[in-house]
Amino acid sequence: MYFDLNYVIEQVGKEKGIPKEIIIEALEEAVLSASKKKFGSHLDLEAKYNAEVGEIEIFRFKTVVEDIEDPDMEIAIEDAKEQDPECIIGDSIGIKMDTSTLGRIAAQTAKQVIMQKVRNAESDVIYNEYKDKKGEIVTGVIQRVEKNHYVVNLGKTEAILSFKEVLPNEVFKRRDRVKGYILDVEKTQRGCTILLSRTHPGFLVKLFEIEVPEIQEGIIKVVGAAREPGERAKIAVNSQDPSIDPIGACVGVKGSRVQAVVQELKGEKIDIIPWTKDAAKFVCNALAPARVSKVYINEEEHSMEIIVHDDQLSLAIGRKGQNVRLASRLTGWKTDIKSETEVEKTSRKVIDDLVEKLQINEILARILFDEYLRDMSDIVRLTPEELNKITSISLEDCARIIERAKKAVSEREAAEKSAAAAAAESPEEAAAESAETPESVGALKEENQ
Repeated sequence: MYFDLNYVIEQVGKEKGIPKEIIIEALEEAVLSASKKKFGSHLDLEAKYNAEVGEIEIFRFKTVVEDIEDPDMEIAIEDAKEQDPECIIGDSIGIKMDTSTLGRIAAQTAKQVIMQKVRNAESDVIYNEYKDKKGEIVTGVIQRVEKNHYVVNLGKTEAILSFKEVLPNEVFKRRDRVKGYILDVEKTQRGCTILLSRTHPGFLVKLFEIEVPEIQEGIIKVVGAAREPGERAKIAVNSQDPSIDPIGACVGVKGSRVQAVVQELKGEKIDIIPWTKDAAKFVCNALAPARVSKVYINEEEHSMEIIVHDDQLSLAIGRKGQNVRLASRLTGWKTDIKSETEVEKTSRKVIDDLVEKLQINEILARILFDEYLRDMSDIVRLTPEELNKITSISLEDCARIIERAKKAVSEREAAEKSAAAAAAESPEEAAAESAETPESVGALKEENQ
C-alpha cells in the first residue's frame, strides 16, 4: 500500500460514525481476500495493519523443516534463518509479501469487501442509535415516492413511511418536511430499516408531549389515547399535582397547545378526557359530550352497559359508532350503550321472570337485575352468604331463593332435553310416513278406480 491509511481511517470513522477498529478489520479482511485471490486460497496468509507506516501488511506463513516436501507450506531451515536467526524446525515463520503486485480483479474484490464491511458497520451504528428512539418523533424530508411508501431522509439514514401510515387525503411531495413516529426499527440482511407512522396513537401522545411542558416534566401524565386517524381522537390525562388542571394545561391559552396538535394532524378533532381510578366514571368521561344516566358493570366479562336518555343516544354512539368505539379503546372496557326506553322494555321481561320463578318482589328482582344476576344459572353459582351481601336479606331467604333457582334451571334443562329428543325423532317419523312402497301405491290406484 503506497499511501497513509491512518488519515483515511480517521476520516471515514468520523463521517460514518464507525469505530476505528471495525474499519481496520474491514481493510485487513479485504486485503487478505484480494491476496488469496491473487496468490492462491490454499496458502496460509495473514493480514495485519501497521499503524506506524499506515499500511496493511500481508504475511505468508510457512513451517520450518529440514527437507521440503510442500514448497507452498514449508521452508528450509537455512532459508528460514535468513528471516529469523533464532528459528528452529517446527516453527511457523511469517514472510512479508509484496502487495503492489495485486491485480485489478484482486483490488476490485478488496473494494467490495471493504464497502460491504463499512455498510454493515454503518447499519449497526444506525440500528444502535435508533433502536432506543422507538416511540419517539423524528423530522425528515421526503426524498422520493415509491410504489406504496415514502422514503424519508433523516440525515444519517433513510426511513420508510407507508401510505397506510399517513392520514387520509394526506399527500406529500419531494422535499416536503414531515414528522413521523418511529413505529419500529428492524435489522435485516440489507441493513437497518426504520418504519414511521402518522396514524399511531403514540404519535398523538408525543405531539402533546412536545407542546405541553407539564407532560415533559411529568406533572401531567398521559394515561392512554385512541384515534380514528384524520377524523377524531380521545386522549386521557391525569395530573400528579392537584393544583394543576390537566385539561386546561393541554388546551393551553386560547387553545394554542391543542390547536398546534390539531394542525399537525390536519384538523383531526381531539377530546381531552380526565382520567380517574373509578372505571365507571372514566368510561362516562370518555363518552363525552354525551351524558350518562346509569352504568351496569360486569367484572367477569370486563364490560359495561351504559344507559343514557333517549335524546343522548345518538350523541353517545357518535357518527357511525365512532364515539363509543373510541371510548371503548381508550378505557379498555367493552361498552354497550342503550337508551332508557330500550332498557325498560328488555328489563321488564327479565324482572317479571325473576319475580315469577324465584317468588320475590319487584324491588328485589330489580336489585338482582342491576347486579347482572339476570339468569337462573348466575344465581345458582352464588352461596347464601354472597347473595346476602348483594340483597341484605336473611341467609334463610337467600338459601330458599338459590334452591328455587336450582329448580328452575333443572326444569329448563329437562325441557331442553325433551325438545332435543323430539326434534331428533320427528325427521325419522316424517320419513317413515312419506315412504310409500310399490304395493301401497298399487292399492291406492285400485281404490281410485
